[in-house]
Amino acid sequence: MADFAFFNDKIVPIEQAKISVKTHALHYGTSAFEGIRVNWRDDEKKFYIFRMREHYQRLQSSCRILKMDLPYSIDELCKISVELVEKTDHREDIYIRPIAYKSTEVVGVKLHDLDCALAMFIIPFGPYIDVNNGIRCGTSSWRKINGDQMPNQAKIAGPYINHAMAKTEAIENGFDEAILLTQKGYVSEGSGENLFIVKGGKIITPPPSDNILVGITRNSVIELAANELGIETIERSIDRSELYVADECFMTGTAAHVAPVIEIDRRKVAGGKIGPLTKKLQQLYFDVEQGRNAKYMHWCTAVEPEK
Repeated sequence: MADFAFFNDKIVPIEQAKISVKTHALHYGTSAFEGIRVNWRDDEKKFYIFRMREHYQRLQSSCRILKMDLPYSIDELCKISVELVEKTDHREDIYIRPIAYKSTEVVGVKLHDLDCALAMFIIPFGPYIDVNNGIRCGTSSWRKINGDQMPNQAKIAGPYINHAMAKTEAIENGFDEAILLTQKGYVSEGSGENLFIVKGGKIITPPPSDNILVGITRNSVIELAANELGIETIERSIDRSELYVADECFMTGTAAHVAPVIEIDRRKVAGGKIGPLTKKLQQLYFDVEQGRNAKYMHWCTAVEPEK
């Protein structure tokens, strides 16, 4: 099966997309990336790319924070993405991974006077975590990095070691996912997801000031809850103990979709089952991201493969 990547300003076989061991981004984490979900509809023989422009808007913002001049417009990035999807041989859900990185081959801790390059590739991407039966989460001993220590409103490679430590700790302790707390002990987010709780019919989620990455799936779910269910989402700090007495809990992310949480720190949530509001939001979101809801088709880009 032939796989392709966008590298050095052109689409090439993926085995040709290689960087030098001296590349700055490899040593210092000076890169920004996105993960864009692409859903395969076997009934239509089409792919649906979900909220592509919003991902590239965030990538541009991340690049500004890292002092990178991304040499492509949002329209150009979207065009490249569509071309890669058209060329893929995969007939399943896939993931677009664009990465902007400091490409200068130099050793030295800095952001200035370095060139920027873009690479992009596609990989098959099935279930990231168990969205059908729910997941078990553990509160991590690793605290989320403060916004005055590392910019949290950018999807930057370097800080993800914080999330990787939390995720591996959770897996080794028998959980499916980690929940990171802020330095003050408030709930922040998962290793790759935003977090929501439901209490008394209200949806509550941490605010950006609690060091979350404001997720595109997060924003989509907030909008769907308001428009389709008439429920406004409250943004406020959440104490760790509130997780244990929540009526429902779920996580959202490009990889995770809407993932029900059925246990936190070995305490059952919603009786250890998927909560009713979570189930409604999950189904709404799945229909929208797969291009099955005409009202939200502006969030989707349909692509027919070449072969």
